Amino acid sequence: MEELIQYILQFGNLNKQQLDLIVSKGETLELKKDEYFSEAGKIPRQVGFVVEGVIRGCYYNNKGEEITRCFISENSLVCDYVKFEANASSSEYLQCITDCRLIVFSKKHWEELSQIIVGWDNIKNKMVQLCMYQKSRKGPVISQDATTRYSEFIDNYPLLVNRIPLSHIASYIGVTQQSLSRIRKNIK
Repeated sequence: MEELIQYILQFGNLNKQQLDLIVSKGETLELKKDEYFSEAGKIPRQVGFVVEGVIRGCYYNNKGEEITRCFISENSLVCDYVKFEANASSSEYLQCITDCRLIVFSKKHWEELSQIIVGWDNIKNKMVQLCMYQKSRKGPVISQDATTRYSEFIDNYPLLVNRIPLSHIASYIGVTQQSLSRIRKNIK
């Protein structure tokens, strides 16, 4: 829980009593590799904070191809927040690509914090903005060549290169796994 407290305190000041209340509302959730934190077609029911592991956001395009849109790792919020707030079905998957340990808040508990803690909404909004920025595809622009897209992936996710399968990296930058292998060989 210490990681969560440090994360929250980046966005505003809270006293020990307020932090204790936040911690009391969170529950630890362990998910295995390939399990889903949130699934397309279902209403997201919780907000998570990644303590350990890596989650990817992905969806299926109109050809049925799986597209990786983002990666979310330690010390980050994870949630399809727009759909969570709207109580609407998600259009993407949030899938663990490593074993993950999270601290999760149910919708009820997340909303209770806003009612009890003065200033929580301001802190929450800053955390959610960062979460949504991290989930927005800040990576490859398809008009760039594949080597540039891979280089930008390395710049955006330097600690993930050796932690996630090449198939997910290839999907993220929009190339086949064979093309990614050639790109990686040429860069070294």
